[in-house]
Amino acid sequence: MRKRIMGIGVVVCFCIGAMAGLSQKASAQAAAEKPAMFTFVMEWDVPRAMWPEYEKQMATTGETLKKGVEDGTLISYGMFSTVTHQEGSANHGTWMTSSSIANLMKMLDVLRASPASTSPVVSASKHWDFMLSSRDYAAHSGTFTNGYLRVATWIGKEGASDPGGKIEKASMVALCEKLMADGALHAYTIDREVIHSMDPNAFFVVLVTNGAEGLDKFNAAVDDMGKNNPTALAAFRSLIADTGHRDMLAKVITTTHK
Repeated sequence: MRKRIMGIGVVVCFCIGAMAGLSQKASAQAAAEKPAMFTFVMEWDVPRAMWPEYEKQMATTGETLKKGVEDGTLISYGMFSTVTHQEGSANHGTWMTSSSIANLMKMLDVLRASPASTSPVVSASKHWDFMLSSRDYAAHSGTFTNGYLRVATWIGKEGASDPGGKIEKASMVALCEKLMADGALHAYTIDREVIHSMDPNAFFVVLVTNGAEGLDKFNAAVDDMGKNNPTALAAFRSLIADTGHRDMLAKVITTTHK
């Protein structure tokens, strides 16, 4: 997911020990390493006149992906339409996650074998694919249709060091975990590309919010961190380059997580 959230701040020197202001509970949740989760993203620049046809086709594709979640091939899937449009960029997309690349390829083979893969709307649309992985993620089980997808791309600063991802976990991951606990998010991941199509230092903070209110709650949480725990926010910002930040906002048509 190429274009991504939030604003960049001033890079500040820090001491990791000074980040104790984050709650012990959030830090403990973030510290436990999770199994790798892999995500395949398909983005489409669909001609405006064909949007209804595309969305009708995606409803059928969604049934296939839902079966993949039910049989254990997939962990989750989702479909979205872009809110912040850019000329020549994707306006619709689909993602699916799994515990292995092999399972993603298995599901991709199913999708490519369907008649929809050569339909007029697909043939008329520009297309991009991305493969990502994450060990920092969480999601609520169920199917949701009220979400917004907010994605931020940052470029890791050359020479910055975060052994074991401690800074990332104690800042952005802890913030997302709290928002999950508060019900502001349906899901989040912090992803990096497995197959590099962008800057190899790029990483992505991906949120699926619980309604539009979740967008405001995320912004408020970042503001609160800046006011009440500025060292944590400064530590996170010390890891990112001064340039290369991009944002994307989309409406989640549907998402299902096992």
